[in-house]
Amino acid sequence: MTQFCPHPGCSAFSSLSVSPVVPKISPPPVPSSPPSFGGPVTLNVGGTLYSTTLETLTRFPDSMLGAMFRAGTPISPNLNPQGGGHYFIDRDGKAFRHILNFLRLGRLDLPRGYGETALLRAEADFYQIQPLLDALRELEASRGAPVPTAALLHADVDASPRLVHFSARRGPHHYELSSVQVDTFRANIFCTDPECLGAMRARFGVASEDRAEGGPHFRVEWAPCPAGLPEVEYRRLGLQPLWTGGPGELREVVSTPGFLEEVLRVALEHGFRLDSVFPDPEDLLNSRSLRFVRH
Repeated sequence: MTQFCPHPGCSAFSSLSVSPVVPKISPPPVPSSPPSFGGPVTLNVGGTLYSTTLETLTRFPDSMLGAMFRAGTPISPNLNPQGGGHYFIDRDGKAFRHILNFLRLGRLDLPRGYGETALLRAEADFYQIQPLLDALRELEASRGAPVPTAALLHADVDASPRLVHFSARRGPHHYELSSVQVDTFRANIFCTDPECLGAMRARFGVASEDRAEGGPHFRVEWAPCPAGLPEVEYRRLGLQPLWTGGPGELREVVSTPGFLEEVLRVALEHGFRLDSVFPDPEDLLNSRSLRFVRH
């Protein structure tokens, strides 16, 4: 059924016919003025809430957090307070505990047997906290070069195109029917090496529980917004993009080759070698499945 905007002259779009999709994206954030020094600040990092102060967040002025919350700096739209006045950052919530402790204490204090240094290093690199990166390098050097253990890595990705129909209001009683193809990607990564899996999660920014799973694997689904689909319709459908890369080089993953290229980079960084390609061994990046092994 077509939905009409009650406000005359409104240029809003409404859907005519599309496959049922449960929306996954929260409403746009409500702008608010930046917090003041001395008062508490609440961050929602990947679904985990943390309370701290601006003094702690800006301890290292050259870091990303220091730049974000520096006095007089406009808050980026994706950092505007969400419901309850929380500033949302789409990163790993559990790892941020150690980021915040380093900002508070000025030293690295990890629990005994902590085994996610690769993930923490990736998060420290994202936030551009150079002293923390130096501390992690010293920690890894003191432990000695780890001996690579045998491991298996398997990555599958599938693309499903679908046609979305929507109507555009051109006048008080004039609607124009339009259609556009939306490509939805679903990927599954299985890895028996926890450090490599953590690095893979960090590379794709997979943090929230609706996009990540525990155990030796995680699944992620995304759909780039095509040029002909209005942003309001894209959000209404509950679609979301996928980003990769670090600060200053963040880029959107818009195709299967782009996704597999990042998987290949992380796998080689962790000592894996390519074992099989499906369906065409001669066409690596246009494949649907990659298998890596480490002996």
